Amino acid sequence: MNKVLIALLAISPLAACAPAPAPEPIAVQPAPIAQVAGISGLESREPDACHAKTYTSSLGQPGSIIPSLGVTRQFRVVEYRGIEPQEYNPLRIVFRLDQAGNIYNIDCG
Repeated sequence: MNKVLIALLAISPLAACAPAPAPEPIAVQPAPIAQVAGISGLESREPDACHAKTYTSSLGQPGSIIPSLGVTRQFRVVEYRGIEPQEYNPLRIVFRLDQAGNIYNIDCG
């Protein structure tokens, strides 16, 4: 009888190694997609809304001449490798300077 008891005790830990039953699949309902009429927060970029072409004659000139151009609109001067804020204003003129401090680009923003 001791041999039978020992055999049962030796086999009982192996019963715990049986594979677990497979879990039942869970039905997932997709989230409803909201209809969007338009994208808010974006502004359309109209070509030359700030009339930057008016100042193309100053391309290649030193940035120091900008105050003497008689700009009547809001404008920004972006130095070479300078940090430029990311708010967009389609009516603002942006003068971009190269490494030498000369105006190499004029656009709106």
